[in-house]
Amino acid sequence: MKKLVLPALLATLLAACSSTGPDATGGAAVEDRSGAGVATVTAPRAAGSGIAALTDPNNILSKRSVFFDFDSYVIKPEAKPLVEAHARFLVQNPQMKMLIQGNTDERGSREYNVALGQKRADVVKQALVLLGAKEAQIESVSLGEEKPRCDDASEACYAENRRGDMLYSGEF
Repeated sequence: MKKLVLPALLATLLAACSSTGPDATGGAAVEDRSGAGVATVTAPRAAGSGIAALTDPNNILSKRSVFFDFDSYVIKPEAKPLVEAHARFLVQNPQMKMLIQGNTDERGSREYNVALGQKRADVVKQALVLLGAKEAQIESVSLGEEKPRCDDASEACYAENRRGDMLYSGEF
């Protein structure tokens, strides 16, 4: 009789100590200290965070360029939400790979522009890694002035060419 009671007692004790896991709503059961019982906390999910979001023009992930000021490789404050969104996407999709292409306008020597393009690509990569993406997911290269978006000799056109382009697996 003792041999049957002891295992049953241990099983009951372990079951009482185990967590219940997520409930049907996708949240985790947590203790409600207000005395009302058990409350459910649901973590917000990023709307449209799947692969289709990369091509949805209404989703921030469809935007792939980080623009820079003249002779600079500092990410502008207005580009930070874009970088953060792509970092979240890479964290949620660890199988995805990204190539960042650093670009410059035509001003400056070819050597200078290749070096500046690499710094731009590297700073975007560094920001993504600091935000949680794995370094192995991201490669950075410089195209210098070789892949302009615009060919006019105007400041607006130069600004279009000073960028880091983020491309995902299958796009490069």
